Amino acid sequence: MDPSAPLSAVVAFVHVADHASFTRAADALGVSTSALSQSVRALEARMGVRLLQRTTRRVGLTEHGARFLQRVRGGLAQIESAFDDLDSARSVPAGRLRITLPRIVAERRVLPALPSFLARYPQVEVELCVEPALTDLVAEGFDAGIRLGESLAQGMIAVPIGPPERQVVVATPGYFARHGVPLSPQELQRHDCIVHRRANGRLMPWEFSREGRDLDVAVAGRLVFNDAELAYAAVLAGLGMAQGFASLVADDLAAGRLRSVLEDWQPPFPGFHLYYPAREHMAPKLRVFIDHLRAALRADGLSAVQAQADAEADQEQAGHTP
Repeated sequence: MDPSAPLSAVVAFVHVADHASFTRAADALGVSTSALSQSVRALEARMGVRLLQRTTRRVGLTEHGARFLQRVRGGLAQIESAFDDLDSARSVPAGRLRITLPRIVAERRVLPALPSFLARYPQVEVELCVEPALTDLVAEGFDAGIRLGESLAQGMIAVPIGPPERQVVVATPGYFARHGVPLSPQELQRHDCIVHRRANGRLMPWEFSREGRDLDVAVAGRLVFNDAELAYAAVLAGLGMAQGFASLVADDLAAGRLRSVLEDWQPPFPGFHLYYPAREHMAPKLRVFIDHLRAALRADGLSAVQAQADAEADQEQAGHTP
């Protein structure tokens, strides 16, 4: 067959052959008889052979038409099957879902929601890749990522998965009893600060802000980690002070195991967002994962702030509904 012949013309020919009538075939396809006749004539002209014998009483196949029908019928069946598979893929969550995220989010927010998610969607496989730095989702083959809202790249659809975050400087009451309590960020220079090393190898300064004034302090100490959980364990052991997410240490602050200082220098900022490339159609596996994760976080007590985040997310996704 001439590869330039449109598939719609081949489908038209097959229907006419099956119904032995242009009128009945046109009714089945929902087109006019004249349009169907023109389509078949154009196909014959492109191929340079007559496929149908037309009389005033009936329509039949020529020898070439019979052979052509036999060859294309199997191909059309395969194409129809392929479209059926796509229909199924649009409606049934299935396949591998690859997500890049920091360890703290994986352990504190995603892992607790996975048992119920996997039980509910048995055809979905989840691959979590713990990485501290931003990742090119498209280049690395990820479906989505989770990062702080303020760090997301342009052109991404971002869905809040929790309330705003806030940094806190914490240590044990015993540490403050031995070393004193800093009253300003500048006083951190004389304290044992647990320093975080970024993925690019640089040491992360501690960030503060008050009354529109931002301040980065290059703290120093005898311990350096590249993992927030390790720093958290070291703080609980009384080995120094650290700056981290308030949500990570909320239980320890409430129980008195840790104490927070310099709180008026640490305002809230956008929390963690699940983000993904802007596409016209979202894969069902990602859609159900987002819905399930947000529902799980609401159930864990984030309902008030999460409800507001959900409303903002719905507005952000307007125009990108699958």
